[in-house]
Amino acid sequence: MKWDYIICHYAEIGLKGKNRKFFEEKLVENIKKSLPGNSYKKVKRISGRILIELKEQVKENLIKKSLKNVFGLAFFAFGKSCPQKIEAIKKKAVEILKDKKFKSFRIETRRSKKDFPLTSQQINEKVGEYVLRKLAPHQTKGSGVRVDLKNPDITCFIEIVEKYAFLYLEKIKGPGGLPVGVSGKAISLLSGGIDSPVASFYGQKRGIKIIFLHFTSYPFTKQSSVEKAKKIVKILNKFQFQSKLYSVPFTEIQKEILLKTKAKLRVVLYRRFMFRIAEVLAKKEKAKALITGESVGQVASQTLENIGVIETAVDLPVLRPLIGMDKEDIIKKAKEIGTFDTSILPAEDCCQRFLPKHPETKAGLREVKKEEEKLEVDNLIKEAIKKAKVVKVINSKS
Repeated sequence: MKWDYIICHYAEIGLKGKNRKFFEEKLVENIKKSLPGNSYKKVKRISGRILIELKEQVKENLIKKSLKNVFGLAFFAFGKSCPQKIEAIKKKAVEILKDKKFKSFRIETRRSKKDFPLTSQQINEKVGEYVLRKLAPHQTKGSGVRVDLKNPDITCFIEIVEKYAFLYLEKIKGPGGLPVGVSGKAISLLSGGIDSPVASFYGQKRGIKIIFLHFTSYPFTKQSSVEKAKKIVKILNKFQFQSKLYSVPFTEIQKEILLKTKAKLRVVLYRRFMFRIAEVLAKKEKAKALITGESVGQVASQTLENIGVIETAVDLPVLRPLIGMDKEDIIKKAKEIGTFDTSILPAEDCCQRFLPKHPETKAGLREVKKEEEKLEVDNLIKEAIKKAKVVKVINSKS
């Protein structure tokens, strides 16, 4: 079957009231970015839907794969169009069903155009009766094609909207959420482990354009950590089409903290410096928040006390999408989005070489600030940012 349209439905966007047009337009833009340019003629907004007009020859599987990564889509369907006349609709239903194998079927109509002369139920009845009459005689004797409204082998969906009548057989689930870009930008601290890529994914799902930040401790750690971060960004880039990765050297800051401050507070001090650097880059990029992969109690720096002390280093909001998730839940999601296999590749984290044996789990802000007085905080941050490297990631659409 050669389909001529893809009918895209959204969910949450429909609740946006007067701002809905802005969200719809961003969704159209992201759909265009996701699809191979030779696969469609037009992508446009119609009443409560986004409509993709397809070219003659398309790679259906490639299009499915692309649209499943477009946040904002509740579901989409490859469909056929026909004139808004009941006779044309009946014939089109038979056309798309005749080569399918089934014993039971259902017709399900959504009629957005209320001045259409028949109700949804009347359309269901007339089309269902016509399908039975046309297809039942051609079935194997005794097979008995029948209507089943509760558990059919196949459903023929009909939509009457604006000037169109669409028919399709499958609703393909989209990722939900909001279109990337509608909620502004955020800096995501990307460690290279399992958690931070998943946190970045959840930020993207809420419409946030992610700018990635990775810290390195070269030459104490290998450059493989940067390559690993690039691979993770490339995977997550399928959700936002173009990404930027900052690689910031952290060795000098870690050495200063190691030499001049209490061992038990090193982890907290490292994190406070990371947040400060992220905030400087956020201001440069006009980002409105930071994102981390923290989950309460998972490691020493992620107790409620330490989380509270660490985030006082910055003024920007710090978003923690994984804060209440179990590790198994995070691993499951990492596998679903495709980052897990890369995240578990061996590569040293920038903090591993400098970790104390007994890190503080309940740091006090007064003591932490007293230790920071021993450090040239502003100069260390300036030097680290001066040596930062930027990588742009653009994925191929073919």
